[in-house]
Amino acid sequence: MVSQVKHPQWSSLSSLFSCCFRGSDQPEITYCHENVSVVTVLEPTLPMPPAQELNSMFTELVDELDLTEEHRAGMFALPAEKKWQIYCSKKMEAEENKATSYPEFYTEQLKSMAARKTLLTLEGEEGQDRHKIINDLKTALRTQPMRFVTRFIEVDGLSCILNFLKSMDYETAESHVHTSLIGCLKALMNNSQGRAHVLGHNESITIIAQSLATENIKTKVSILEILGAVCLVPGGHKKVLEAMLYFQKFSSERTRFQNLLSSLDRSTGHYRDEVDLKTAIMSFINAVLSQGPGETSLEFRIHLRYEFLMLGIQPVIDKLRSHANVTLDRHLDFFEMLRNEDEALMSKRFDVGHIETKSASQMFELIKKNLNHTEAYPHFLSALQHCVTMPYKQNSTTLQYWVILDRIVQQLVLQTDKGENPDVALLEDFNVKRIVHMLAKENEIKQWKEQADKMRKEHQNLQQRFEKKERECDTRNKEKDDMMETMHKIKDKLEQESKNHKQAKLVVAELSAQLQQFNSVCFALSIFFFLIEFMIFKLESSQNHNNHLYLHLSIHKTSIVPGGPPVTSRNLVPPGPIPSTSKKNIPKPSNPLKSFNWSKLPESKTEETIWMEIDDLNVFKVLDLEEFQRMFSAYQKPQKDTEDDHAFAKKVNELSVIDGRRAQNCNILLSRLKLTNDEIRHAILTMDEQEDLPKDMLEQLLKFVPEKSDIELLEDHKHELDRMARADRFLYDMSRINHYQERLQSLYFKKKFAERVAEVKPKIKALCLASKEVVQSATLRQLLEVVLAFGNYMNKGQRANAYGFKVSSLNKIADTKSSTDKNITLLHYIVSLLEEKYPKVAAFSEELQSVPEASKVNMAELEKDINILRSGLKSVEAELQYQQAQSSQSPVDKFVPVLSQFITVASFRFSDIEESLSEAKELFAKALRHFAEDSYMLPDQFFGIFNNFLTAFSEAKLDNYNIARRKEEEDRRALMEAQLKRDREARIRKTKASVKGEDSEFDDLVSALRSGELFDEDLSKMHHRKQRRHNLVDSSRERPVTKLNQ
Repeated sequence: MVSQVKHPQWSSLSSLFSCCFRGSDQPEITYCHENVSVVTVLEPTLPMPPAQELNSMFTELVDELDLTEEHRAGMFALPAEKKWQIYCSKKMEAEENKATSYPEFYTEQLKSMAARKTLLTLEGEEGQDRHKIINDLKTALRTQPMRFVTRFIEVDGLSCILNFLKSMDYETAESHVHTSLIGCLKALMNNSQGRAHVLGHNESITIIAQSLATENIKTKVSILEILGAVCLVPGGHKKVLEAMLYFQKFSSERTRFQNLLSSLDRSTGHYRDEVDLKTAIMSFINAVLSQGPGETSLEFRIHLRYEFLMLGIQPVIDKLRSHANVTLDRHLDFFEMLRNEDEALMSKRFDVGHIETKSASQMFELIKKNLNHTEAYPHFLSALQHCVTMPYKQNSTTLQYWVILDRIVQQLVLQTDKGENPDVALLEDFNVKRIVHMLAKENEIKQWKEQADKMRKEHQNLQQRFEKKERECDTRNKEKDDMMETMHKIKDKLEQESKNHKQAKLVVAELSAQLQQFNSVCFALSIFFFLIEFMIFKLESSQNHNNHLYLHLSIHKTSIVPGGPPVTSRNLVPPGPIPSTSKKNIPKPSNPLKSFNWSKLPESKTEETIWMEIDDLNVFKVLDLEEFQRMFSAYQKPQKDTEDDHAFAKKVNELSVIDGRRAQNCNILLSRLKLTNDEIRHAILTMDEQEDLPKDMLEQLLKFVPEKSDIELLEDHKHELDRMARADRFLYDMSRINHYQERLQSLYFKKKFAERVAEVKPKIKALCLASKEVVQSATLRQLLEVVLAFGNYMNKGQRANAYGFKVSSLNKIADTKSSTDKNITLLHYIVSLLEEKYPKVAAFSEELQSVPEASKVNMAELEKDINILRSGLKSVEAELQYQQAQSSQSPVDKFVPVLSQFITVASFRFSDIEESLSEAKELFAKALRHFAEDSYMLPDQFFGIFNNFLTAFSEAKLDNYNIARRKEEEDRRALMEAQLKRDREARIRKTKASVKGEDSEFDDLVSALRSGELFDEDLSKMHHRKQRRHNLVDSSRERPVTKLNQ
């Protein structure tokens, strides 16, 4: 895929990069200590130590200088006296620069300078000192010992330089500081340890490339020298390409080398004679083309050169020849020489003299010639055909199609056998070798795909089984938790009832004792009254006494033995006569027919109606019953041609007697359920212990309960079960379950019960908490006091002297606007007052946390939900009683045990909900009475008032904050404008005074005239006079209108 071609001419490439290499050094960034033999010789003041100690000290010094092996050998070959002089001079130089020889000093200075937005604010000596510090750092990185560089790296000096470059603004980027910072990086890379650290940093090369956006020519030259040299370092070439791609996005360019070609082509202004910049650009281009993968890969060089050719580098090269610069011409010659050799190699591949890459037709003919009569030719034609069918309209989408195709072909050509991309990867996870290998083994891939599909299905089945078991465990755990909670509540309730029962027994015993005492007293009194009555009777006459006694006994006897009402027999309604059902002589069809869903009238209701005059038997004499049977047969026969009748006769016919639309919907449900009829039947009988029927499926099943008419039709064809359609067979099997609809409803209610309780409980809880909060909130009470005070102070007449107000009045506070500012309302004023005088009251919303939730509670819907629970429990209890009364039950049928347990728990939980609702109603009624509101007000109305007020209060608080902030900004701006105005007036006075003086400078006058500062004071006075005249004219125009209005 990638050719391995190397040219001997490139061995002399290092001579082209005179800015980076010395002599015959290898293409590697090294530290060249040029002044080894020019060290300042100072007479040592200390005696020379012994030879062994001197060699040890001198070795330490040479190690710090990080010299090459050749220079190290030259240093050690010096005589002992020369070594001692060099050592002493270096130590004295280090002592003199000790104040600024610490890397920490430079890192702190770099951080300080990076924190400044711009260096233009630095004036005088301060700006020069900053520039000097960076120059000193550049010198120190070149001349200081190795430990300085090591320490500079340890204290994160490289990150300080890169952060400064990354956050640099335009003014700083165009200053000498930028050039010096790039010089610091260049000096750091001259050291082996520093170079490794720079290349190992994730963003170093990209940040250096980002600096190409500057217009400073010296800075650009330094950056291009660094990037060109990095291309020669192993692993550096791709970093440079990635950095240029980053610079393309940073500078919003079409291609990654567009900025370089623009600078190379510019020949106006200060770019006109800048041969150094153009030389640096060409040296960088040559390094990018010929180094890295370009050393061996012809395809890579052609790929990368095509980017430059598309940007128009060839006409630019022809124009650069006019500079007649020797170094630049060498770079231009190398570029053209390398291009000519690559084109010759490509021509040799196709056995032609020259390939015109600008001619699409010639390139097509060459490809066609090489692929003709090969196995690849059909694929080539297929690719061309698909290219022809691509959208041709000019839009962004069409362009992206061709971009994708271009990138795929590029990566096909450039990617190595190891799957490595020499250029920045255009398409992620695009491995050419792997794709070719996969295409070569399509059969294996198909087998793998089948195995993968099989394993995927098995995984899905396992996943479904796992989810099913997980749902079952969750349901069991939830039922267990609910049961434990219910048992605890029942236990507490039983303990309370037992305690109440004991107290009631004591009360009953006391009442029984009192009742016995009362009976004894009553008995004694009755004897006493009887004796008195008897004595009275004695005193009366004997006859009257006997009559009276007789009458008294009669009455007493009557009261003791009262007569019962006469027993009468109940009037039993005799059963009516059973109407006679006479069957009509209706012909029988030979095959089952589709059903006609009508509402049949009983024979008793047809008397004296139109139906008595109708005889349908006469119609059968006219009808073609065979044609009718063929048209409306219950068997579903697909439409076939006559020649397929024989094949169709072998197929089993399907019988469908229910409505077609209903059968279709039922089939859709069964396909989604993915269970057989037996599995569905088992799940319903066992009350879905295995969690096979989700709640949504149960809800859908309730829509397909067999109706009475369906059951009658299906019973007529029960001998043809094997021929029944799927929906018909499902309805038939479900109709065999005793009380199928009631069981299904009970199961659905059981599954939905916990969800419905979970929906109701938070609403009831919110009502309780909100009712308590509004009653118990001290800050709300104090807020109402403040509002009441303001209302009584503002209102007059009937509205004044109030002792309270409706809570709905809280939301009318914002309707009262300020007289001075229409954007300020009474609510804004109250908020600011509370924040100043009553800071705790301003945070009253913290005591009303449940009010927003309670404002959403609709009492009608809440009671409707409660009634649904109540009626559902009654229905389940009724069905449970019915099932318990059945004598014979299948062992699989678990309706009674499961529902008995459920009813026990659910009834207690529902009673708990009812008690909570009663408590919430009482608390809400108490809250209404507390605020003197109408008793018929609903919770969403009452708490909605408070919720709206809370929202308005928060918005008013935010408005006050924004108003205060704007006022502070306006005051600050006014102070700044006043100060600027005073400074400007002072400068004007000074300028005028200097103009009037004899020794005034002409440049000052010219400067004042150019800037317009000389006329600022006069213009200001003229503006004030014009404004005053305008106001007088407006006021004179308004006076007549005012008089008319009066």
